[in-house]
Amino acid sequence: MSAAVGVVHLVDRTPQLSGPEMVAALVPPPQFTTARFDTYRADPAYPSQQEAKDLLVRFAGGGPAPARGGLFRRAKREPAPRPGVYLDGGFGVGKTHLLAAIYHDMPARRKYFGSFIEYTALVGALGYKNTVELFRGADLLCIDEFELDDPGDTMVMTRLLGELVTGGTRFAATSNTPPNALGEGRFAAQDFLREIHAMAERFQTIRIDGTDYRQRAVDGHAVSLSTAEYDAAIGDAAALGTATDDRFEDLIAHLARVHPSRYIRLIEGVDTVGLRDVDVFTDQSAALRFVAFIDRVYDAQIPIRATGVSLDGVFPEEMLSGGYRKKYLRAMSRLVASTLA
Repeated sequence: MSAAVGVVHLVDRTPQLSGPEMVAALVPPPQFTTARFDTYRADPAYPSQQEAKDLLVRFAGGGPAPARGGLFRRAKREPAPRPGVYLDGGFGVGKTHLLAAIYHDMPARRKYFGSFIEYTALVGALGYKNTVELFRGADLLCIDEFELDDPGDTMVMTRLLGELVTGGTRFAATSNTPPNALGEGRFAAQDFLREIHAMAERFQTIRIDGTDYRQRAVDGHAVSLSTAEYDAAIGDAAALGTATDDRFEDLIAHLARVHPSRYIRLIEGVDTVGLRDVDVFTDQSAALRFVAFIDRVYDAQIPIRATGVSLDGVFPEEMLSGGYRKKYLRAMSRLVASTLA
């Protein structure tokens, strides 16, 4: 719970975030502070989950070493290890838990954990050269929700990984898209195949199957409240902590004026997010900014209360059938969970 009590408006906030503050924030989200390999519960119905866990334990420096050859037995030749592992799978199968477990369990002196957008935002804030120098010599970089939404990000992340790999930095990343398919359907990927393939070659891809844990006990849509129910919910939340209250249209317009790297500061100290008159998106740029915002809200485990269109219905079919489909589906999953929290 935050120290303040009452109702605030996100549209009144114009947060700033310096480079050093952005670096200090490169740690696992609050709900993964205690995530360890020992606390990951693999679903026996999906053997790939346990297989992934075992591989990642070894990547992080634990588990048994490969068997060595005996006196008359030739040791099995193991493939040369790659500097990175890439967890590919659907939504809610525990990829971020495993990524956080790598961060916590790997005995590394310098390690960082952030979302893809946080790393690219850091480059924007500090400049490419300064970012490389900042991470040079780091033991581990964990990159959650690795996505390439434009050619600029492709080039930046490819160059960054390439320079850090030569210095011995290891990488662990998650995504819903295999690394050789990044960017597919969103821009002229053929123009960047060399960069995309070079990035893929640095990772060992580990597939994790399963069902979304957020939906295992929940089947339905995000909760949409009546005006009276919403007013009561926000009033109750404001009596115990800090609740926000904004018209959906106003918040979406405000997100266009705040850099996504600052969304984490936008919701700082907030206990409940309130959105009035939710409506369907007509602009894809606005929809993608909302996805980035919801990622921060979900990471902070902040419940959402809303009126209007059910929040998992804000992305129209033409958006869901496009290149950003997986991003929207992940956001829908998180929105359902956040309105039920």
